[in-house]
Amino acid sequence: MMTRRFCFACDLKDQPELIAEYRMHHAKENARPEITASIRDAGIVDMQIYLLANRLFMIMEVDETFDAEKKKKMDAENPKVQEWEKLMWKFQQEPPGAKPGEKWVEMERIFKL
Repeated sequence: MMTRRFCFACDLKDQPELIAEYRMHHAKENARPEITASIRDAGIVDMQIYLLANRLFMIMEVDETFDAEKKKKMDAENPKVQEWEKLMWKFQQEPPGAKPGEKWVEMERIFKL
């Protein structure tokens, strides 16, 4: 299986109590099955999110079925995903360079070994 990798950045509101709550929502034991199913159904085979201060970094490995526009449409039509995204806006904010309403911005790869 051929995979592709995408990397994104997002910022959290710089408030320790909100960052702690965001971490809690993303703890393995708190994973929402309907959200993880929507991720897998879109062709995302692995997703990891890292945190530094209030900056998030997400790595997505996708298979050949993944299409970003299709994923956006699937998310827009899924009430559970919309509920999750609304909740996440409590914690997240647009990073530098984001378009209005955009939380996760694809990063430019500038080095590869």
